[in-house]
Amino acid sequence: MASVTSNITTALGIGSGIDTKSLVSSLVAATRDPKEKVITDRQSLNSARISALASASSSLDTFADALTTLLSGTGYAGVPASNDTSIASVSPLPGGVPKGLPAQLEVQQLASGRTLASIPVSGASAASAVGEGELTLTVGGSSAAITINASNNSYTGLAAAINASGLGVTASVVTDVQGTRLVMKGATGAANDFSLTSVSGDDLAAFAWNGADSLTMESKASPQNAIIKLDGVEQHYATNTIDTAIANLRIDLNKAAPGTTVTLATTEPTTSMRDLMVEFVDAYNTLVKALNTATATGADSSSAGVLNGEASIRDMRRQLSAMTSTPLSDTGTYRTLSDIGVATNRDGTLKLDTDTLDKAIAADPSAITQLLNPAVASATNPGLAGLMDSVRDKIQLKDGSFAQSQAKYKTLGETLTKQLEKLDTQMASYEAQLTSVYSKMETRLTALKATQSYLDQQIEIWNNSKN
Repeated sequence: MASVTSNITTALGIGSGIDTKSLVSSLVAATRDPKEKVITDRQSLNSARISALASASSSLDTFADALTTLLSGTGYAGVPASNDTSIASVSPLPGGVPKGLPAQLEVQQLASGRTLASIPVSGASAASAVGEGELTLTVGGSSAAITINASNNSYTGLAAAINASGLGVTASVVTDVQGTRLVMKGATGAANDFSLTSVSGDDLAAFAWNGADSLTMESKASPQNAIIKLDGVEQHYATNTIDTAIANLRIDLNKAAPGTTVTLATTEPTTSMRDLMVEFVDAYNTLVKALNTATATGADSSSAGVLNGEASIRDMRRQLSAMTSTPLSDTGTYRTLSDIGVATNRDGTLKLDTDTLDKAIAADPSAITQLLNPAVASATNPGLAGLMDSVRDKIQLKDGSFAQSQAKYKTLGETLTKQLEKLDTQMASYEAQLTSVYSKMETRLTALKATQSYLDQQIEIWNNSKN
């Protein structure tokens, strides 16, 4: 249904010859436009500030997350290595950095386990009967009964019963051109030797072994410990995988080589760490230059940055600039970024003295790697990624100045929207008021025109009567 105002407006312009509709529109525009421009200009500036703050926060997130992802790659961590992996290979263990490298290793003897094999029986298969009865399997101080009855009377059943004992002895059935036989293998190490003694059953007793070969059972390998020399110190281990000789380092012994020395060391990513610092400074400067543009004072208000004078951005720049002097380690010669050649320019950007960095890397590559990308980050050794995350978290605190600025501009945006809505209401009322006034004027003018027309007619009649 058409509004009363539109009906009145449509009725204007009749009779008086005055375009009252256009007149009302011009008067309303003359009143509205200056006020509306003030509000919309403030809205534009406020929206630009909200966008600039969001962009700054997003750029900070992108920078911090990219740095974390980058440093999580293996190319930025010290990697333990062996100069002869055919004898021994190494790998890092979680929990810290290997200590005591480089080290000299000699593998004098590999660890092995007892291996027993029954004499092959020609024509037999895995399903062939072995005889019912009971054997006792003993490993160290532990024993288990191996019972064979009608339900498992076969080579396969005997092997399964041994495997189910839980004593670490592995049994299998081998069938080849020689026939079928039972093979048993114990865990490596001298302490893991085992025996299999007969309790009952004459046929099953053929598989018993108690330290001496017989017509039916033979020992193919004896149990022994691995023997190594680490930096000249002899050490014995029950397995060929050693996790305790060097803290946070696993050593896998692959071959005995008495008299041959293997060097275990850490290969430091010196080139990667140098490239990292160059890329970090470049990315940091891109972020700071964007903040400088957003906060530029300019020659006047028209050329100033949208965040000129914004306290939260000043705080953001202050916290970023403090990164060069924030300790990344509480020990050693190199503790901060400034110690390895990073300094702050007057505009807040960073500069990298590559000569200083190269000298630090050459002097102590392991220290630089652990400074920038520690194997285990901590409060006192957060690494470059940890430091960046810490700065980001402080800037983006829920009750921090940055969040307060975002909330302030959001509230202002809502206020300006309400002001514009209020202006719309006021101008609609003002238009209706003017329309009413000029509508009444139109009515009076129409009446005056009618009176004028009557008088003109009478005057003409009077003039004609005189003639």
